[in-house]
Amino acid sequence: MTEQFDAIVIGAGHAGCEAALALARLSCKTALFTVSVDSIAMMPCNPNVGGTSKGHLVREIDALGGEMGKNIDRTFIQSKMLNQSKGPAVHSLRAQADKKEYSYAMRKVIEETDGVSIKQGEITDIIVEDGKVCGVKSYTGTIYSCKVVVLCTGTYLNARCITGETSVYTGPNGLQSATHLTDSLKKLGISMRRFKTGTPARMDGRTIDYSKMEPQYGDEKIVPFSFENKPEDLEREQVKCWLTYTNEETHKVIRENLDRSPLYSGYIKGTGPSIEDKVVRFADKNRHQVFIEPEGNYTNEMYVGGMSSSLPEDVQEKMYRSVPGLEHAKIVRNAYAIEYDCLDSLELLPTLELKKVKGLFSAGQANGSSGYEEAAAQGLVAGINAARKCLGKEPIIIDRSQGYVGVLIDDLVTKGTNEPYRMMTSRAEYRLLLRQDNADERLTKLGYEIGLISEERYQHFVEKEEQIKKEINRVLHTHVGNTEEVQKLLDEYESTRLVSGISLAELIRRPELSYDKLAPIDKDRPELSEEVREEVNINLKYEGYIKRQQKQVEQFHKLESKKIPSDINYEDVKSLRLEAIQKLSDIRPKSVGQAARISGVSPSDISVLTVYLEQYHRKRVD
Repeated sequence: MTEQFDAIVIGAGHAGCEAALALARLSCKTALFTVSVDSIAMMPCNPNVGGTSKGHLVREIDALGGEMGKNIDRTFIQSKMLNQSKGPAVHSLRAQADKKEYSYAMRKVIEETDGVSIKQGEITDIIVEDGKVCGVKSYTGTIYSCKVVVLCTGTYLNARCITGETSVYTGPNGLQSATHLTDSLKKLGISMRRFKTGTPARMDGRTIDYSKMEPQYGDEKIVPFSFENKPEDLEREQVKCWLTYTNEETHKVIRENLDRSPLYSGYIKGTGPSIEDKVVRFADKNRHQVFIEPEGNYTNEMYVGGMSSSLPEDVQEKMYRSVPGLEHAKIVRNAYAIEYDCLDSLELLPTLELKKVKGLFSAGQANGSSGYEEAAAQGLVAGINAARKCLGKEPIIIDRSQGYVGVLIDDLVTKGTNEPYRMMTSRAEYRLLLRQDNADERLTKLGYEIGLISEERYQHFVEKEEQIKKEINRVLHTHVGNTEEVQKLLDEYESTRLVSGISLAELIRRPELSYDKLAPIDKDRPELSEEVREEVNINLKYEGYIKRQQKQVEQFHKLESKKIPSDINYEDVKSLRLEAIQKLSDIRPKSVGQAARISGVSPSDISVLTVYLEQYHRKRVD
């Protein structure tokens, strides 16, 4: 029995959903395989989307035409902008999700999208002929032929869930693991890794003493994840979350039982974070934050954020009950670690296609990353490039200067990772340009060119861009004098009084003032949306810093434009150190810029390589 598709996506988590939707929306007949249809877009760990740096990824996914931002807007139960006391580069949107609703809503979108067939079943083999994907085989022996395959296997490959000395070979939440596909990938010569991630306990909310915790409220003014949504359309009653802390007693319980922790006894071979790891690595800290978060509107289960663990049940009970507010809490689900197989991300091209197998793409935790947002971002890019391969088009590569998506993928394919990779703002060297508020300005045009952004949405974006430019130009050329009205406003915000006339732009640049605060003295101000006003304010306030980063990006592009031939033999490059030859030969960077980011390749190696390439190109021309 065989069935024909253009594309097959293996796994229906956050990466698989984005990949399947992108493929189908770009006119590729797609099959989305999952070990359980009930696990589509499941949130096996934290009940939220976004957060520091991760919120940037979600807004970039939306700007490119992905689904995650829209889906969390549909299903959030609390929304909050983090880091508002800091600069705009680190402002990050975060929303608590109703876990079940999030999964149901995403499944509904997929079911209603033409071109996607959802199939429950385990894929055991990737079928390859002449180094190119031509199909997959299921556990039942059915063969599905296709042009491209996207691996989105999450934490399911040879998955093992561990609590103390007890382990069971299942995927997250007790679902069936995938036990055969790793062998198929190894036969193709693909290097595999063994990683670990974990999840904390879930508590019965009725047994928690919230009076000993600090309430955490959502924002009154909602900021949507999706640029297509308006704040007023998302207003709803929001739930409370709670903040408490571990203490010396908690840490004592953990330290006294480290010999029973599978992470430290050697029972777990994979690498990844946990509360045990925090206590050992940050021994000088006498407390760690613990967030108590609802799993949804229709359950009493509360997620204990910040306390992932694999300790035995009896130790878990002591550990959790040492935390203020949890003294009498009852555990509904114990914390556990999950160990799983994933690819060595250095096996990937920047397009997320595997170097050794044409037409085989990979995304998400299958690549050694951690988190729903990182998975969805990779799934979208892998889906786009798989579709473009099907359609005979050139692939899309988002670089480090375009988005956090680019930073994420470049780090994975250039530097690799020895533990689950988590996105952080500190990883993005151009973060003032890569703000979450301007994700649409950076990526909507690309999404439109790819074919995932509608004409209507693109025209709306063009209109917004024009409004921003026009308003910046207006305030640069609008001056106010030292009138009584102006001086009164400056006094109100404790700003230095004027001696002579000044432009509105210069006033906006003062730390204590902003575009919105100057409204009373700006009589000709047009009616503009809040998002336009925000962009005007940020662009003027941080103009100097933005220009400085733009110059750095120009230098970055110069190095990226120096392409390295794919057939270069690095052993021919005299004066390259042995480590550099090995790393460059393994990773096969596409440009001098990418080569410079490889760990173990020094600036002197790059100088030698640059001279060699100049001579190489000169000979080719001659």
